[in-house]
Amino acid sequence: MKILVCDDEKLLVKGIKFNLETEGYQVEVAYNGADCINLAKNGDFDLIILDIMMPQVSGLEACMQIREFSTVPIIMLTAKSDDVDKIIGFEYGADDYMTKPFNILELKARIRALLRRSSISKGAETAASVITNGDITLDCDKRTVLVNGSYADLTSREFELMELLMKNPGRVYSRENLLNLIWGYDYQGDIRTVDVHVHRLREKLESNPAEPEYIMTKWGVGYYFKGKTS
Repeated sequence: MKILVCDDEKLLVKGIKFNLETEGYQVEVAYNGADCINLAKNGDFDLIILDIMMPQVSGLEACMQIREFSTVPIIMLTAKSDDVDKIIGFEYGADDYMTKPFNILELKARIRALLRRSSISKGAETAASVITNGDITLDCDKRTVLVNGSYADLTSREFELMELLMKNPGRVYSRENLLNLIWGYDYQGDIRTVDVHVHRLREKLESNPAEPEYIMTKWGVGYYFKGKTS
């Protein structure tokens, strides 16, 4: 497993790199956003750890640019703990979020959880690898989504959420259930993370996000996928 660590705090990067390499990961590093983007383009990474505040190109901008060509899981690091900053990070395509200072054991647990879910999604053999419903076609093997024949750029978490909903049309999932199934039982983030991801999916997949046809809300309960019969 290859991990890219991007942070301008060289001492912190050194500590993360050492701890991850002792776990058997192959680690490359970058100290600014521009180098992070270039490495992400040219390297086949399984996960990226990305600080928000970096020189040349900010972590948020780097995250957004990486999402233009990759669905690699991204963990954002920041010294800020405001919910607004977390939501912005998810809006830009982050899959997880950690506030400095953090416990290295928690970081490694988050990494393992993300890699495990990514590996399961990539390697699992499903009865139907391609699911089509209405204007949406989801390819489970290639991890791609087409809307009216055009590719939709989804983050790894967005894809996993959409895959779960499309494979279980009509089944209503509470926010708590979705957090456990997609983010994992050890996830410590805000439950509003689910709402942010559903909002982003509707923007990317629905013809009118304000009046969704596919990703529906069961008020007071949760979310479900409304399959089309024709």
